[in-house]
Amino acid sequence: MTWKGKTRGGTFGYLFFIYLIRYLGVTAAYVFLCFVVPYYIPFAPKATKSIWFYSRNILKYGRLRSVGLLFRNYYRLGQILIDKVAINAGMEKKFHFKFGNYKEFLDILNSDQGVIMIGAHVGNWETGAPFFHEYGKKINIVIYDAEHRKIKEMLEKNGINKEYKFIPVNKDSLEHVFKITEVLGQKEYVCFQGDRYVNSERLLTCNFMGRPAHFPSGPFLLAARMKVPVVFYFAMREPKRTYHFHFSDAGGSAGGGGEAPHPGFHADGGKKKRPEQILLEQYVKALENIVKQYPEQWFNYYPFWGSSGSGSGSEALHPSPMRNGGCVKTQDQVRHCEP
Repeated sequence: MTWKGKTRGGTFGYLFFIYLIRYLGVTAAYVFLCFVVPYYIPFAPKATKSIWFYSRNILKYGRLRSVGLLFRNYYRLGQILIDKVAINAGMEKKFHFKFGNYKEFLDILNSDQGVIMIGAHVGNWETGAPFFHEYGKKINIVIYDAEHRKIKEMLEKNGINKEYKFIPVNKDSLEHVFKITEVLGQKEYVCFQGDRYVNSERLLTCNFMGRPAHFPSGPFLLAARMKVPVVFYFAMREPKRTYHFHFSDAGGSAGGGGEAPHPGFHADGGKKKRPEQILLEQYVKALENIVKQYPEQWFNYYPFWGSSGSGSGSEALHPSPMRNGGCVKTQDQVRHCEP
């Protein structure tokens, strides 16, 4: 099932917490969450169902532990939304920040070429932009057009300015592709979320957390074709208002000095893997490590692994799959994944 292009806690959530933080402060906003979370569990049934499935079938938690995860997941989402608003409003001194592989990451940003960063809807990766200082002015975040317009207008009306820029995606136009190519040519940085898609005809599929799941082919195909360094980036919330930024160089295990990987062969001597397939596998491995460390910060509120009631194996997602390089493509998707 595709993501519908709407993020949980969208413009209304932003606006509500902007005023709450402005007049009562960050701590008061956290306290208010304790009253909001019990509301969401019964009154956001689709989101609750997807997190329940994630907890019971992916994490293999028992019922009691899954109930606890529901509360922690919604509370953490609210915290992160509050933090995002507070940091963008200039309150970053109220938070603490840790950086993993930061020097290596800056070396890539200073490599005199464009860079592609791929994140996911885990943690709060957007909070990192203010701490890149001059680098932040060269960050371009790819976001779906409908979501972009509403959030951008609301933030501007409330005096919250972002140094980084947005590249809106309209699935009926290729304008964003030309814009991405342009900014990479200007040695700027393009940030994708690699875990959601709205176009079900352009997909790659890999095993993720023990089950097959769909991923958008666009970020990985584009990264492979552009031959620029690729970094996986996640910003995860930890106790005491601390964010831990995790950076992983995709070239570290693929060679090429940080560039997207070149085609390779299976260990068993089988069919050659496509570059985008290798890149997706690296991304999935990095994302799995993060999800296992921070299971309550998984914020995909839709059937990420397919319909929760349609079975547990790959057959539930792929009636007639073709396997290629560790990823799975259905017959009608192969033409979109081949360069």
